[in-house]
This record gives sequence, structure tokens and C-alpha cells, in this order.
Amino acid sequence: MLIKEIMHPNPISISSSTTLDDAYELMNKISVRHLPIVDNEKLVGIVTDRDLRLATSTLAEQIFDPLTKVSEIMKYPVQTTHPSEPIEVATQIMRELKIGCLPVLDDSKLVGIVTGVDLLDAMLLLTGVHTPSGRLDVRLKDRKGEIARLTKIIADKNVSIHSILSYQEKNGKLRVVLRISTIDIKSVAKAICSADFEVLWPANISCAE
Repeated sequence: MLIKEIMHPNPISISSSTTLDDAYELMNKISVRHLPIVDNEKLVGIVTDRDLRLATSTLAEQIFDPLTKVSEIMKYPVQTTHPSEPIEVATQIMRELKIGCLPVLDDSKLVGIVTGVDLLDAMLLLTGVHTPSGRLDVRLKDRKGEIARLTKIIADKNVSIHSILSYQEKNGKLRVVLRISTIDIKSVAKAICSADFEVLWPANISCAE
């Protein structure tokens, strides 16, 4: 999945001369938490609702007047992404930098914005939870052909796979989470168990070591 598939296109932006008060009012009006700052069609900064609240708080070390320009508190340079960037790259950047959004630039032009909530929605879509399905959680030996062997067992049961996610465990084995086209997963899980796989979910059919 790519950024262009989940981003909010043509986001509302403000200029660096916008006041803190006007920026906060706009955020509340359009229900957003981040505003890109654009001057002469160039992204020059970004401001969040938290930035605005802290800047005008009586608890802040430096209190700004609500009529102060956002250029005084905006963050720059801005970390950005591209429409054709994979979502996992954007997720890693946001996690490492502990930021809540990434403006999306194409040829230096602001074309979208992606937030942490957008990435969570994308992850839910990838897991297939939005469609009627059953869930299987299986541990495989990390060797060639194991995923193919697992999916063949499911196909032999005349069941389709809606989604499949995998990751490497610390024990050197491969963990695979599948969404399959049936909510009656008992017979499928038992067939997987009998083929020397470790089924961890559903728990009542578990054959994990």
C-alpha cells in the first residue's frame, strides 16, 4: 500500500503570517490537528494544535500573544513523504521521530498529508478485519516453502485467504497471521495442526508447543 492511497489530498494550509488565534480557530472549524504552512507554493513549516496551546499557555516559559504570527512557533524544516512511498516507510519515520503527520510533496508541491490515524486505518485494512472472516495465528519453521505449504492446506479446504501478515520472532521462527473466508475455522485449524504447524489462535484449538 502506498501513501497516495491513504493520504488526505489537497490539505488546507496557512501562510506564515497567519496568527496563532486564526490558526487555532481554523483547526477547530475543519477538525484537524496539523496545518502545513505554505508561502509562495512552498512548504516552509508546520504547526500542530499542541504547538498552539503550549505557545499561549500560562505554564509556558515564553508566552506568545494570540496575535503572534505562526512563523514564530512553527516547526521547520519539515519531514515529508512522497505519494509513491510505501506506508511502512512513513510509519517508521513517524515512529522514530515521534511525530503525528507527514506532509506529502510531489515535485516540491504540497499534494497531501498523512497522519498516524491514517496509518492505523491502513493497517486495519491490511489485516482484513473489515470483511467477514476468521483469524488464524500460526507459527512456522523459518525454512523455504513453509508459507506455500500452509496456504495449500487452506486452499485444499476450499477457503480463500483475505489477508496474510508475517513477522520474524525472536526464537527464529516465523509468525503468520491470516484472515480467511470462513468463520468456521475449526476444521482448517485442525488440518494445519496435523501438518506439523503450531496454531496459536484460535486458542481452543491451539496445538502450539
